[in-house]
Amino acid sequence: MKTYSAKPSDIDKKWWIIDAKDLILGRLASQTAILLRGKHKSTFTPHMDCGDNVIIINAKHVHLTGNKADPKNGKMYYRHTGFPGGIKETTAGKILLGKYPERVVKMAIKRMISRNSLGAKQLGNLYVYAEGVHPHDGQQPKLLDLASKNPKNKNNK
Repeated sequence: MKTYSAKPSDIDKKWWIIDAKDLILGRLASQTAILLRGKHKSTFTPHMDCGDNVIIINAKHVHLTGNKADPKNGKMYYRHTGFPGGIKETTAGKILLGKYPERVVKMAIKRMISRNSLGAKQLGNLYVYAEGVHPHDGQQPKLLDLASKNPKNKNNK
């Protein structure tokens, strides 16, 4: 029996919309990474972009467990300016309260995808919006309810 390898003409991309309101960030990110990679399909091919397009709305209402959202000693994100001594740090809580809260969700998903050109292409199929509106109505995305898949996916507090 031969191993199946998908061709570009065999790939069927779907559009999914996920409402991130009160979802746990890590569980949302892992499920989204699976959709972007295409690992949920029986025709998964590791070297092809066979994943789906994913739209995430209400990203600023995502829930962080434990102390991660604490602005003083929560989950830290680091970046470097390129100059000596130019390391900057911020917390996930500050980013969620800031101007671009969708970056927390995007960074979590980005770090679960391969760090190569294929991963960059798959990450291009991700669209994250802080509020509940998005401009992708023409693609007719289907709603994917992650909260109903597992009770641990949703914050019940």
